[in-house]
Amino acid sequence: MNTRMRRAAFAVAAGAMAVSLAACGSAKESGGGASKSTDTKKGDAIKVGLLLPENQTARYEKFDRPLIEKKVSELTNGKGKVVYANAKQDATLQSQQVETMITNKVDVLVVDAVDAAAIKNSVQKAHDAGIPVVAYDRLAQGPIDAYTSFDNVTVGKTQGEALLKALGSKAKSGKIVMMNGSSTDPNAAQFKAGAHEVLDGKVKIGKEYDTKEWKPENANSNMEGAISALGKKNIVGVYSANDGMAGGIITALKAAGISDVPVTGQDAELAGVQRIVAGTQYMSVYKPYAPEAAAAAEMAVNLAQGKSLDSLAKDKVDSPTTKGVPSVLVAVTSLTKDNIKDTVIKDGVYTVADICTAQYKAACAKAGLK
Repeated sequence: MNTRMRRAAFAVAAGAMAVSLAACGSAKESGGGASKSTDTKKGDAIKVGLLLPENQTARYEKFDRPLIEKKVSELTNGKGKVVYANAKQDATLQSQQVETMITNKVDVLVVDAVDAAAIKNSVQKAHDAGIPVVAYDRLAQGPIDAYTSFDNVTVGKTQGEALLKALGSKAKSGKIVMMNGSSTDPNAAQFKAGAHEVLDGKVKIGKEYDTKEWKPENANSNMEGAISALGKKNIVGVYSANDGMAGGIITALKAAGISDVPVTGQDAELAGVQRIVAGTQYMSVYKPYAPEAAAAAEMAVNLAQGKSLDSLAKDKVDSPTTKGVPSVLVAVTSLTKDNIKDTVIKDGVYTVADICTAQYKAACAKAGLK
């Protein structure tokens, strides 16, 4: 990752520390708090287990994994090792991967759960083995020691507000379709709650889906069903919880001959950014992964080395099983055609050349991307 992105990472991470959530209870309630291994000071030669949930979404292999690996190396003078596994959207496989990490005696785990509830017993096993657990991006259940993500309700609000802006006077002239994320992902429930908080009473929701495994093909099938049920002339907008699903939704809209319908997204995936430039997707939510990854790596190293999180984790978040989890929440930005230069390009996530391939050159020129 280039130096521009690293500088942006540290700047946004610092700003994220200012976000504050009310805490209730202590971190040790329901089995939370520091695991046994934090009682023993360790040096730089630590092993960090990194478990990511799937490889269909571009972010995990392109951003999260390399950013965490790089930050762990920086914090441990090149002596720390990241042991990596990807669950490929299989909660059972992820539980087995936790078992393997415990067997291999990692010093700390960073876990982005496939299923936040299903991972609970595995988190407990790690805790019992004296291995601290950092919940990454999704708030896993069980006695986790730390958590980093984005303010997910705000993400949903940001999407809802953007959709209302795009609809303007058409907001109540037809119906919208809501394509939420997977029901096993607690983030999806928060995105949905935030979106409903903004949209309810201001639009008519014709159809709403929880999309199995966040898969674009499932969103595509759901959208086809919505078009059939509602009629293509009656759909004025689509709330899509992420960019991958937006791609499937837009394919279904195009096949039905529907155009000029605003579609939201999230993750600022390259394909999503290109669709925004082309005008087929209205917006995405830019979530700067660098500060999230940096926070996870720093918390993991601190926990492995028996250091306090007090100076790093200024927030407190409650999970269904653990109260007052030390947390870092990172701010997000609504990404539209108007601010691509000032967000993903400025932060070094993509270059103009990455976005403006031959297919998008004319649209890029029109959008001022040169």
